[in-house]
Amino acid sequence: MSRILIIANLNCDHILRLSRPLSSGARIHYEDLGHRIGGGATNTGLGLVWAGHQVALLSQVGNDKLGDWLLDEARQLGLNCDQVHRLVGPTQPLQLLMEPDGERTILRPNRPRLLLPQRLDWQATDALYVNLSAEHLPNLMADALASTLVVAQLPKDLAVRPSHYLITSQDDLAQHGVEPSFEWAQSIAGPSLRAFIVTAGAEGACAYLPGTSLQQSAVAATVVDSTGAGDCYAAGLIHGLLSQGELSQAMAEAARWAAFAVSAESSIPPQALHSYLASA
Repeated sequence: MSRILIIANLNCDHILRLSRPLSSGARIHYEDLGHRIGGGATNTGLGLVWAGHQVALLSQVGNDKLGDWLLDEARQLGLNCDQVHRLVGPTQPLQLLMEPDGERTILRPNRPRLLLPQRLDWQATDALYVNLSAEHLPNLMADALASTLVVAQLPKDLAVRPSHYLITSQDDLAQHGVEPSFEWAQSIAGPSLRAFIVTAGAEGACAYLPGTSLQQSAVAATVVDSTGAGDCYAAGLIHGLLSQGELSQAMAEAARWAAFAVSAESSIPPQALHSYLASA
């Protein structure tokens, strides 16, 4: 069992299922599916809990009833919320627009950045996963590198993310007009980078290494809801790296976790992943 710290958003997702894909000027019917717990913190953390790891969250929610509900839900899922900050003000839900093919558009409210401590005890942490932006974050990540496995999602603003493994999707990378390479990723992750992993949905994923690359096929799945698939992929990768060590095996495990994620009407990992891990 490993000790994992996740620095990511703990969200309340408000789900609207659309009758057809979004298009400019269209009038689209929707079905209100209510609220559910989500965000990178939950979408990554739950699978890791099911895999037997101790998972702590460093995040923030409002000091209102919705924030209380989110923390209760997270704790019931087995996530340690002792380091979740209560922000003065309401917890603002995300509006998640689901298209018939499982693709989604996320409407995210403006909210204050997470305030992080100046230092953390990395000797008590085996792995760190980061999927947000916050003050002091690069310094904390750099401090962790010597003793802790550090995995991060490529930030939207391409800010510095000192890490061993940097992850992004092909679609997100294309928005920056960047051709993927290990050397480019080093400009974000720094000299400790071991691999830059770019996922491409049904086409699998590619890890860019110094002087070479490693291709991993996707696991076949029917896409129902792609929300949280990237975070679930990251969780599978972290579990694989901690338990197996080999990048190729970890990427294969991550592909299996992502296939479970997209096959269910949920942003958090589905019970099918729980069953898979229980039988492993």
